[in-house]
Amino acid sequence: MTNNGKIALAALAGVAVGAIAGVLLAPASGKETRQKLAGKLEDAKDEVADAVKSTVKKTQKAAKEAAETAQEATNGQA
Repeated sequence: MTNNGKIALAALAGVAVGAIAGVLLAPASGKETRQKLAGKLEDAKDEVADAVKSTVKKTQKAAKEAAETAQEATNGQA
């Protein structure tokens, strides 16, 4: 994982922890708190899924470019 990926993951984790702490510490009934927490967790799950998809796409693109560069280099050697 690149440094940018690690930073993004740490930021997402921080947002999730902050949201959960905010919901748990806010004065509300148990049912309201559980509903808010479920919503925040769903949002965090979506953000992580988006970040993973983005990282996979970037990795695939980089691998494709590396393979093309290697192919070009070996064609010049033949």
